[in-house]
Amino acid sequence: MLTTRQALLDVLTRHRPRSEAERLDVERVLALAAAEGDPWARSAPVHVTASAFIVHPDSGRVLLRWHPRHGSWLLVGGHADDGEHDPLDTALREGREETGLADLAPWPDAGLRHVVVVPVPANSREPAHEHADLRFVLATGAPDTARPEHAEAPLRWMSPAEAHEAVAEANVRETLSRVTSLLV
Repeated sequence: MLTTRQALLDVLTRHRPRSEAERLDVERVLALAAAEGDPWARSAPVHVTASAFIVHPDSGRVLLRWHPRHGSWLLVGGHADDGEHDPLDTALREGREETGLADLAPWPDAGLRHVVVVPVPANSREPAHEHADLRFVLATGAPDTARPEHAEAPLRWMSPAEAHEAVAEANVRETLSRVTSLLV
C-alpha cells in the first residue's frame, strides 16, 4: 500500500503541467508532499484536495454541482477521509457521494488532468486557506441516476459550451477546456 507521500509523488511525477502557473502549483504540492505532517490535513493553511469533472462520453456532457458557499457551478470533489492516500480514490469517493453515481470510473484513463492551488475564503467554521486541488475526469454510463447529495447542491448536466458559460472561475474553465478536448 502506498503512503500519502508516495501516492502524491506518483501521480504528480507522471503529470505534465501545461502552463508556467500550473508548473508552479505542482511544485507547491510536491513541497507539501515532502514536508512534515499530513499534506491532506484540513488544519494546514494549504492542503491537498481531489476533484473531478464527471462526464457522460456518449452524450458529450459534463455534470456540474452548485456550491452554495462559492455561489457557483463547480466540479465535484473535496478532502480525503482518514486512511485515504490516493488522490484518485478521494475524487472517486467524493464523486459518488456528491452525485449518487455508483458506476464512476476514471476516463479515458486514470491520469491527472490539472493541478491548481485555489484560495478558499473564510467562513464561520474555518479561516481563509488554500486547496492544492488535483483534478481528474470520471465517467458514468448512467447519467439519469445522478442525485444531489443535498437539496442546496443541485446537479446539472450541460454541454461543454453551456458549462463554460455557467462556470465563473477561470481555473475551473481551464480544467473544463482540458476535459472538452477529451470529449471531441
